[in-house]
Amino acid sequence: MLDVCLLGTGGMMPLPYRYLTSLMLRYEGSQVLIDCGEGTQIAARKSGWSFKPMDVICFTHYHADHISGLPGLLLTIGNAERTEPVLMIGPKGLERVVNALRTVAPELPFPIEFHELTEKEETISWKDMQIQAFRVNHNVTCYGYSVLLPRAGKFQVERARELGLPVQLWNPLQKGVSVEWEGQVYTSDMVMGAPRKGLKVTYCTDTRPVPQIAEAARGADLFICEGMYGEPDKQQKAVEHKHMTFYEAAELAKTAAPAEMWLTHFSPSLNHPEDYLADARKIFPKTKLGKDGKKRTLRFEEESKES
Repeated sequence: MLDVCLLGTGGMMPLPYRYLTSLMLRYEGSQVLIDCGEGTQIAARKSGWSFKPMDVICFTHYHADHISGLPGLLLTIGNAERTEPVLMIGPKGLERVVNALRTVAPELPFPIEFHELTEKEETISWKDMQIQAFRVNHNVTCYGYSVLLPRAGKFQVERARELGLPVQLWNPLQKGVSVEWEGQVYTSDMVMGAPRKGLKVTYCTDTRPVPQIAEAARGADLFICEGMYGEPDKQQKAVEHKHMTFYEAAELAKTAAPAEMWLTHFSPSLNHPEDYLADARKIFPKTKLGKDGKKRTLRFEEESKES
């Protein structure tokens, strides 16, 4: 299962009731953070999640409302006695930007590894996850992310027995490791069923609507998308500043057909986003409002059936 927590839902500036946009994902004791604006630490504390397992930090872009909380977060991770490396992923210039911010957090007990994005689309494999970055259309270089957990097929016990493979060879084959037995090489595809449906979360903010967003979010279990403006008279402002309205996000979701969409990155002027939700749902009925601390546990199909 994959735990999802939308830590903050604000854009541009933090408010007393709305922290800046950030998302945390948790899987088998590891955590991935996407963006780190002011208030991220407070929101994470409220969620009850710890800081030491923060293994990967992704940045969509380097505007202050998406990265200004990083120095304090790094110090807190260090104070949690982490010594393992932290992987950071972001647009070109990542190492320079992070090292500049580390002027106020110079000494850390863990190393930082950098992966700078330069292509329109890139996939980074990390443990059991695939982190897919895709470039969007903001007024600076900006990326969205899909986090995928692929699911291998089931081990075919009867097939393994038919092949005469001893039980001690089953486990490596399940893990994709080829084995040799009695002079013959056996590969995992010989004993594994077809891949099962995995889990997918797509996160996108600070952009105009572009086709690659819908493509990235296609079939996602959860699509978290910018809806900076809900007011119909803010359409021109969204165009000028390269943001999205509720209705543009809903159109993307209509094309992508995720199981559910959460809107996030609300403008400070949007005091009552719930006033505009009904119109967005006319376009994509499974639209929901994000809110600080909103959580969801996504389960693999077989886990859902068991529960």
